[in-house]
Amino acid sequence: MANQYLPLFVLLLVAVMVGCIAVGLGILFGPRRPTWRKSQPYESGMVPYGAGAQRVSIRYYLVAVLFILFDIEIVFFLPWAVVFQQLGRPGLLGMLLFIGIMTVGYVYAWKKGALEWD
Repeated sequence: MANQYLPLFVLLLVAVMVGCIAVGLGILFGPRRPTWRKSQPYESGMVPYGAGAQRVSIRYYLVAVLFILFDIEIVFFLPWAVVFQQLGRPGLLGMLLFIGIMTVGYVYAWKKGALEWD
């Protein structure tokens, strides 16, 4: 059983090693010339003002949750598409039901104004 996962572990180990080596070389050989301007906070080319911890509108979180929700919907499409031929009509009806439920949620969020950005 462990032999089946050996290539995966080797790939994971190589990926971690390459990442660590790349970061280490950047730290060792990268330029370090700290200046006053480089130490200043940078936000979209504008000078930041006010407190750093300001309240964020709830709409920001609503859009984030909706984004995650519809990303999860897309994640279910790939496995369904791969086994579509084996599932047949019940698989198609199940996916149509899933899409219908997601569409109802989308229309509800749209009607409530969750997708409007002020």
